[in-house]
Amino acid sequence: MPVGRFLVTSESATEGHPDKLADQISDGILDAILTEDPMGRVACETLVTTGLVMIAGEITTSCYVDIPRLARSIVKDVGYTRAKYGFDGDTCAVVTAIDEQSPDIAQGVNRALEVRESEMDDDEIDRIGAGDQGMMIGYATNETEELMPIPITLAHKLARRLAFVRKAKTLPYLRPDGKTQVTVEYEADKPKRVSAIVVSAQHHPAVEQKQLCDEIKEHVIDVVVPPEMVDERTKIFINPTGRFVVGGPLADTGLTGRKIMVDTYGSVVPHGGGCFSGKDPTKVDRTGAYMARYAAKNVVASGLADKCLIQVAYAIGVARPLAIYVDTFGTGNVSDEEITHLVKEHFDFRPAAMIRDLDLRKPQYRPLAAYGHMGRIDLDPIPAWERTDRAQDLRRAAGA
Repeated sequence: MPVGRFLVTSESATEGHPDKLADQISDGILDAILTEDPMGRVACETLVTTGLVMIAGEITTSCYVDIPRLARSIVKDVGYTRAKYGFDGDTCAVVTAIDEQSPDIAQGVNRALEVRESEMDDDEIDRIGAGDQGMMIGYATNETEELMPIPITLAHKLARRLAFVRKAKTLPYLRPDGKTQVTVEYEADKPKRVSAIVVSAQHHPAVEQKQLCDEIKEHVIDVVVPPEMVDERTKIFINPTGRFVVGGPLADTGLTGRKIMVDTYGSVVPHGGGCFSGKDPTKVDRTGAYMARYAAKNVVASGLADKCLIQVAYAIGVARPLAIYVDTFGTGNVSDEEITHLVKEHFDFRPAAMIRDLDLRKPQYRPLAAYGHMGRIDLDPIPAWERTDRAQDLRRAAGA
């Protein structure tokens, strides 16, 4: 991280944002399949636009899911229930184009290279190969209770609060679409103050701009942002164009996987590139990122470092990762080399082991498709990768 004073900005989006709506439909389909067929293979992409939901992908499963009906129910659950919004779950068209997983990919996932070369027993943990090549990033920092960067944490809380006051009818003129953004000023690598807040909220055409700004500040911003982090220099922008009536898929096409920085750490650290939503746990884009977060969070929770980034790299059809890289940005109480050794010793990054250790074959993904996949201690139960149950073992193994 830079030294001296610097600014870090992160954004979030409400569940009614078109991209997040697409993510929720993809993960809703995944959850429905895992409910009946935990071994199902799913790679599901969704596009939403004016009057249309289009779902495409590769799905291999033994169960039947009424995808159009499920998609419509998710659209309505998010809040698109009236045609006057320009998009609603009852009148939108739902088009599906689904095929099975490629047999060339399936053979590498079903029997990893290690098994095929050594003729190991298929019950070995090495049996599942990575569903794709690529690198995954996990990160944690002691800036917040969630062990997440504070800019993305505040942005998510603002977005969740925006949805809450809409659904609770505290601000009944709000509509489902919305985005938030928070800029935090750091000094000597510590968050000192909120420099800027941006809230864009879709609304009924009759509401006055002043009323909307005053009430969003009172019921959303003032509730979420710690007062000690706000001062007279903090800039607040609420619907800065002056009007946000046309929103949702009517105004902007939404696609699965177009908000990957919102899903993770909000621009604070690099991203491996792959999205999560709509992918079953054999896809290491998702599973590897969850395990890397789990490991990084336990490193920070153990007190071995104030910050920890973990990068894991895979080859398609190979169970064991090609590389595991650890960076504590100079905050480690032991060397990065030692922490790397501890991570390899205490966390198994082979796909079958990650699926087992994080219990990833159960339906749990749609709630993660909005407001972030990491730091979700607001969920009950919290995701397995948010546990800090290995922190004590790491501390003991390091002799700390």
